Amino acid sequence: MKLVSACLMGVHCRFDGKSSLDQDIRQLVKEGKAVPVCPEQMGGLSTPRLPAEIVGGDGFDVLDGKAKVITIEGEDVTEAFIRGAREALRIAKSIGATEAILKERSPSCGSHMIYDGTFQGKKQAGNGVTAALLERNGIKVSNEET
Repeated sequence: MKLVSACLMGVHCRFDGKSSLDQDIRQLVKEGKAVPVCPEQMGGLSTPRLPAEIVGGDGFDVLDGKAKVITIEGEDVTEAFIRGAREALRIAKSIGATEAILKERSPSCGSHMIYDGTFQGKKQAGNGVTAALLERNGIKVSNEET
């Protein structure tokens, strides 16, 4: 069983109220091979919501208290991101997920690249908060591009 980002199966849960539909991911869910989650919504954030980026590192750094998740207006939403990541992990464990396919570049779900915290569209290597927590708990994380 796999965990997947809900936006990839067509749920309009991205920060901008849109989805990032991937037909292959949608098919996995339809076949009962994957369960969709949106960590940001599960953490208590609304849709739509202000764009947020990790400032001072990546998702591992956020989990270790060395970085924060900040909105474009400067609001610290770190706790919501951590809460959502923990809920995604709880669901992954409850379904016996060994793999997750998450939305690349997201501050929650990015598995190789995330935005660099400057809100200028620049990317850096790193994981989002949920991707980092899942990896720390032995769940293989990939993205829709790989």
